[in-house]
Amino acid sequence: MFPSFNVLGENLQPCSTEPPTGWFRDGCCNTDRSDRGLHTVCCLVTDEFLEFARQHGNDLITPAPEFNFPGLKAGDRWCVCAQTWQDATEAGVACPIVLEATHEETLQIVALETLEQHAD
Repeated sequence: MFPSFNVLGENLQPCSTEPPTGWFRDGCCNTDRSDRGLHTVCCLVTDEFLEFARQHGNDLITPAPEFNFPGLKAGDRWCVCAQTWQDATEAGVACPIVLEATHEETLQIVALETLEQHAD
């Protein structure tokens, strides 16, 4: 497997292993062609963001034990879909992000300047 890079052009850093996040549940916001949602933005989720995502069909709050998903609460780190985060930004409810753990593929959807404005 080739190394992955973040939006800063550096090696991609882990986002969260508790709970394990990412398209591959490897703790990083890695992606591949089968990841149609582009789960590449490492977020420090807030209540406002979680509610926004739920209202738009992505319930990250409710546990789903069958998928080993504990449900998220404010303060957790999670790899979210780049478009969901962009939509939350436009709605004024974007949560902080971790640039070092946000995959470079995010730049297909979100401008680096926008990401930098929300860096934790």
